Amino acid sequence: MPTGDRRPGTVPPPAPNPRARSAQPDARTDPGPATRVGPPAGLQPPARSTTGRATGRAPGAPVRPQDRPAPARPGPPAGRPPAGGAPTVRDPRRRRRLARTVVVLLLVALLAWPVGLLVWANGKIQRTDALSGASGTAGTTYLLAGSDARGDGGVAEDGTTGQRTDTILVLHVPASGPTALISLPRDTYVEVPGNGPAKLNAAYAWGGAPLLVQTVEGLTGLTVDHYAEIGMGGVEQIVDAVDGVNLCYDADVNDPDSGMVWTAGCHDVDGTQALAFARMRKSDPQGDVGRALRQRQLIGAVMGKVSPGALAVRPGQQVSLVDAGTAALTTDEDASIVDLGRLALAFKAANGTDGITGTPPISSMDYRPGDIGSTVLLDPDLTPAFFADIRDGALPAGEVGGIPGS
Repeated sequence: MPTGDRRPGTVPPPAPNPRARSAQPDARTDPGPATRVGPPAGLQPPARSTTGRATGRAPGAPVRPQDRPAPARPGPPAGRPPAGGAPTVRDPRRRRRLARTVVVLLLVALLAWPVGLLVWANGKIQRTDALSGASGTAGTTYLLAGSDARGDGGVAEDGTTGQRTDTILVLHVPASGPTALISLPRDTYVEVPGNGPAKLNAAYAWGGAPLLVQTVEGLTGLTVDHYAEIGMGGVEQIVDAVDGVNLCYDADVNDPDSGMVWTAGCHDVDGTQALAFARMRKSDPQGDVGRALRQRQLIGAVMGKVSPGALAVRPGQQVSLVDAGTAALTTDEDASIVDLGRLALAFKAANGTDGITGTPPISSMDYRPGDIGSTVLLDPDLTPAFFADIRDGALPAGEVGGIPGS
């Protein structure tokens, strides 16, 4: 049939490929039926080879069902990466968000730990009604006392019993000028309110912390703003909690009363040795004054081991130290953990190159006024002016006081 007279419903044969003409039969000689069924709408016959090889069926032949291409499977929803496929642009963003979240959580934990530790420590501190309520003086004054229930011939000469204070330190931070740490010998001859003349540590034996505070205020003219008492029995646990300290003493010692056995020089010591170091008095040529110097050295050594930098990476040691420290520590009712932190900073400042350490002016180390035994007599002419200068920050930095003739 001529091409111009095609019947309706028939599909024109595909245009012949010139390159494959020799390999394909002419459509006009196709012996098939006159009417052919074309492919369904939307489906095209399989592509012919362009290499000149036969396609396997004649051009224009009916498309059999098995020759039809399978419908395409639906792909994943838009915006969703195929399962198991390559990561999309959003994946790095998610990883960055996760990393930021982890960092924030770590920072929160690091900030919460010291706050929680401070709150916990503040709740463990023992407190006592120690302050006198006297009118305040310029600056801030701390009274530090080391109490000891151990009997080694201390206040027994006065007929007193119970605990006593072997260490009495006045720490004053003036409004301006150097911070001062002054040791008051425990045998200092003083007027104890309501009891008359006696040794300074008798005040604690008779009236505890409140009477000791009143006695020190009468002696120095400084109002005590905060009181801190350390039980000497707790020194052992505190030193062990910081893994020992390094202490120095330039003499050989074998003191049976304190238990101190020492070879001249500097040594790393544990809690037991540190306690003996702090208690020894009778084998020291400077007696009470020498012991006060060693006790100051011990406190400074412990504070050096508990600096924030030294403890930052050792939270376990922080807990042990808080446990040992709070078990041995008693403060006035108004003192907080922040006040104790300020006390520690003031102690460091006083022991630094810009601070003042020492004793008040001493007239005699063996003053015997009557039936109270040997006492330490402060210079009655120089002592009032000395403490006035401490209050006002008028003294230059350095060592002050000391034993007469030393």
